[in-house]
Amino acid sequence: MDLSLSIITLLLPLFMFLLLGLCGMKMSKQAAGVLGTLGMLVTTVVAYGVALNYFFNPEFVVDGVREAQSVFDATWLTLGDGLKVTMGIYIDPISAMMLIVISTISMMVHLYSLGYMHGEKGFQRYYAFLALFTFSMLGLVVATNIFQMFIFFEMVGVSSYLLIGFYYEKGAAVAASKKAFIVTRFADLGFLIGIMLLSYYCGTFDFKTLMASPGSILANSAGVTFLGCSAASWALALIFIGGAGKSAMFPLHIWLPDAMEGPTPVSALIHAATMVVAGVFLVARMFPLYLGTPEVLELITVTGAVTALYAAIVACAQTDIKRVLAFSTISQIAFMFTALGVARPEFHEGVGYMASMFHLFTHAMFKGLLFLCAGAIIHMVHSNEMDAMGNLRKYMPITHIAFLVACLAIAGIPPFAGFFSKDEILVAVYANSSFWGVWMSAVAGLTAFYMFRLYYRIFWWNKPDYSHHTPHDCEWTMSVPLIILAVISCVAGFIPFGHFVTYNGMEYSIHIEWSVAAPSIAIAVVGIVIATVLYRKENPMPDRIASSMKGLHKAAYRRFYIDEIYQFVTHRIIFGIICRGIEWFDHVIVDGTMNMLASVTNSASYAIRKFQSGSIQMYVWVYLIGALLLAVVTCLFLIW
Repeated sequence: MDLSLSIITLLLPLFMFLLLGLCGMKMSKQAAGVLGTLGMLVTTVVAYGVALNYFFNPEFVVDGVREAQSVFDATWLTLGDGLKVTMGIYIDPISAMMLIVISTISMMVHLYSLGYMHGEKGFQRYYAFLALFTFSMLGLVVATNIFQMFIFFEMVGVSSYLLIGFYYEKGAAVAASKKAFIVTRFADLGFLIGIMLLSYYCGTFDFKTLMASPGSILANSAGVTFLGCSAASWALALIFIGGAGKSAMFPLHIWLPDAMEGPTPVSALIHAATMVVAGVFLVARMFPLYLGTPEVLELITVTGAVTALYAAIVACAQTDIKRVLAFSTISQIAFMFTALGVARPEFHEGVGYMASMFHLFTHAMFKGLLFLCAGAIIHMVHSNEMDAMGNLRKYMPITHIAFLVACLAIAGIPPFAGFFSKDEILVAVYANSSFWGVWMSAVAGLTAFYMFRLYYRIFWWNKPDYSHHTPHDCEWTMSVPLIILAVISCVAGFIPFGHFVTYNGMEYSIHIEWSVAAPSIAIAVVGIVIATVLYRKENPMPDRIASSMKGLHKAAYRRFYIDEIYQFVTHRIIFGIICRGIEWFDHVIVDGTMNMLASVTNSASYAIRKFQSGSIQMYVWVYLIGALLLAVVTCLFLIW
């Protein structure tokens, strides 16, 4: 399939958004849903055709390197002396890979939503928002320059705001959508400043130009330093902050758990597979530049490692299944950032880059599967809480098997997909630092524990009262996506990913290093065994352990009070002290000064209005007195 057809992957979702947004209410709900799903199906077919053509067409390989292709590149704006902003489509290994990821997950969500959202108020609006989000995300990954990427970055934020707040009559959903929008805007401000700094010293926004000679570009700003770091380092650090906000990295993670207030299919689309990896994609896109700033890579490594451990600990204490999956997402995205942070050409040919992208691919599939399974469960038991679930394996066999496959994949158990990508990440981390290797291995063990804690609580725990409604597997529109994603989660690890996606375009043969893989598997098995002992059957042991570590358990359940700290800083300090002080200054000093001037002017006007009497004698008298006073003042001034 011709790469030029990639324009269809953008225009068709945009067209569906406009069609459903403007005309959806004149259609039946079923017609709008089917039309939106068919539009996404065509988009998926074209996206796969473009990606596979790029990966398997030998004409795109020159001297063993798969070269990036600019499908088209039209000048939009010219700024200053030759600085251009273009709009176009840029296809390279990671953008082609993302076309597959985004279209696959979006297609599954569209189909799944036909059943899950059936009968919901605003059904047509929901599918219009899905199309807008898909358009925005696809536009982000094929952007030909960083400014175009920023535009679609913001559109992703807007469309996620609409989807998270879909239940606009629900206060928690409205608050969650505003929280996500505001927090990510702060991060995006850093992104924008970073873009301006980079373009100022580099003289271009274009990715192809930036990636062609990163060394010379970085050299242009080497002489400009602040606090010991070059301007390029600051620019790239600020760009990373923008990506960290979108990908919910600590301490900008607070929006993601609350975003679970949106419909569960939205959680699968936005917060498992696409939006939250936008930050990872951003760093990967500009990775040749980051290689020239090792201090920024260290920042990425530390941020990723700390976030991974923090989110894993919090996930161990949550009881809402969507929040467990939310913190699991944060932890897994942190794995990807850590892999990018430790990637160096001298360490296994930069395997960290390939491992990060590989894990992005596999994680999208099994985490999307987990969220869709969670949606099926919530759809049946009408609750997000684990206490309302139990013994569901007997009632929902398809969902049970699919969920188990996803749990094994994320735990890193072979031969499931997560094992291969996570193993490559650990290889890259150990090659860079044994300390961080042990750290991330411990996080992997916690991942296995909390995921199987969730699995046993849902499917094996003692049965609650289902007398009001007997759960069962959902209709085919919801079951088929589960089966498809479960199959992908089983086989995706065998894809020779290193032959398609590497930092320098050269092929890399994935091979299992058993010195790393064997301990990783053992740690995961230990985590699963502990979860089995504690949660296979209902017993008092989990409560006793929680009581013995009451402080830690409570802190983990409350997310280590990060939200409370933000609330204190914003409401007590910013709003209560700073803003109140500014309000007092504005009210008392600024308004008071203007009011005083008005009062003085008004009083003076009342005092002198008698001079406007209409009497010529009075006017002459005032004139003479004024002239006399002026003469006296002039004489005194001359004498002095």
